Amino acid sequence: MSWDDSDNDKKKDPWSGRKKEQQGPPDLDEVIRSMQEKLGFLFGGGPKNPKNSGGNKTSSAGPSGSNITMLVVIAALVWLASGIYIVDEGNRGVILRFGKYYETTMPGPHWRFPGPIDSATIVNVDQQRFIEVGYRSGANQQASTGVRKEALMLTEDENIIDVQLAVQYKVKNAQDYVFNVRAPEVTLKQSTESALRAVIGKSKMDFVLTEGRSDVVAKVETALQAMLDDYGTGLIVSTVNLVEAQPPEEVQGAFSDAIKAREDEQRYINESQAYSNEVIPKARGKASRIVQEAEAYEQRVVSEADGDASRFTQLLVQYELAPEVTRKRLYLETMEDVLGNSRKVIMDVKGGNNLMYLPIDKLMESSPATSNRSITPPERTTPANTGRDTSYRDRAGRGR
Repeated sequence: MSWDDSDNDKKKDPWSGRKKEQQGPPDLDEVIRSMQEKLGFLFGGGPKNPKNSGGNKTSSAGPSGSNITMLVVIAALVWLASGIYIVDEGNRGVILRFGKYYETTMPGPHWRFPGPIDSATIVNVDQQRFIEVGYRSGANQQASTGVRKEALMLTEDENIIDVQLAVQYKVKNAQDYVFNVRAPEVTLKQSTESALRAVIGKSKMDFVLTEGRSDVVAKVETALQAMLDDYGTGLIVSTVNLVEAQPPEEVQGAFSDAIKAREDEQRYINESQAYSNEVIPKARGKASRIVQEAEAYEQRVVSEADGDASRFTQLLVQYELAPEVTRKRLYLETMEDVLGNSRKVIMDVKGGNNLMYLPIDKLMESSPATSNRSITPPERTTPANTGRDTSYRDRAGRGR
């Protein structure tokens, strides 16, 4: 179906005649042809005139300058708008200009020159990442599997132990992380294994298996961070965790016996210390008691000596006043002390030839409650008819 032509060869709208003639749907071929002509006119082509198709002349109309400028402006705006990018919280944007580092942008909206001038690499600096040395964690909380090639290490005393280590780290410098090392995670893992082997190689097995775990972790963290800084990886170590340190499976039984013997040794040491803590205070208390008794004995002896000296001084005064009476008094007191401990007493009766024998031992056996001091001395039991003068005892003995 052709378009309707007027007498003045003016092309009409392809839909105008059809609207008048028929109210049916438009022809698809005409719609496509119309769109092609419009696009060709916009980009430098012109609509074809069917009347002039056989002649030598062709009518063409070039694109206008305003249309070209508008297209260029639109394209430029779209190209510039493609340079807008947003850096999320906890990330850093590393901008490259013609492949060379230009700047690092902080979180928020930013603009850069679109490609191929600039390119942006987003790096997460708050994410906690981790690596495992000597084992691999199973998925969905399954049991971990050991990697013997990484886990078996030689100690200073030439023993082999199985060590499993986990390291948590973050990105400290986004620029160094992107540019300085091709594979930062691989470098970190190799550096961790190297630092761990260096520390284990300078430690003894018993130290690593028992009280040296925290010391090993501290040394590994320090050595690892120093290596990462030297390589310029841009990573920082957060924590180092010694998951497990044990002897190889082939010698587990022997090491268990050794550990049990070590525990028994420690138990015996604790028991001996408890016994020592019990005995030593008792010995110290006994020694203190002996010292105090000695000091008391010393004070008693000194006091008795002072009392005897004072008594002798007083006797000297009495002796100077009455020498005869004092001598007799001293004699009687001495005899009383001597005969007081004797079990046999023989008395001489004055004016007679018979001797009186007193069995004091028998008397004491008959009355065991009676002491030696309670028995009356022979002089005091002398009958009154003996004619002995006892007045001197009143003066020398009771008169004291």
